[in-house]
Amino acid sequence: MIEALYNQRIKELAAAACGAGKLDAPSGSAMRDSPVCGDRVRMEVSVADGRIVALAHEVKGCLLCRAAASVIGLHGVGLSSAEAEALRAAVAAMLAGGERPAGWAELAVFEPVRQHRSRHGCVLIPFEALAKAVAAG
Repeated sequence: MIEALYNQRIKELAAAACGAGKLDAPSGSAMRDSPVCGDRVRMEVSVADGRIVALAHEVKGCLLCRAAASVIGLHGVGLSSAEAEALRAAVAAMLAGGERPAGWAELAVFEPVRQHRSRHGCVLIPFEALAKAVAAG
């Protein structure tokens, strides 16, 4: 179980921390946390013409949470608020057994999480924070 959940690619994504940091003047930000596991994510975005032009995140959480935030750091720029919300819903559906969102190949590393419902929140929290931050931007 542990090997599948915390595979090498998850570890690499978490260590890369793509997008980690703070923006100088974000137009939107949101914090999401899990009282169950203690994961906490602050997502900041700069939005122009309805799309994310820059993003940054600060994560205090497990490997799954950090890896998910790193995936957002890789591909989140360019999303609209509606697309960020649709992505959040698609990731939740993927974890429940649905298809992986198109264009987000890295999300395949989270497929082993499907079997561990208690870990779904670890993956979802960064996507929830992104959707809320863009909506606020």
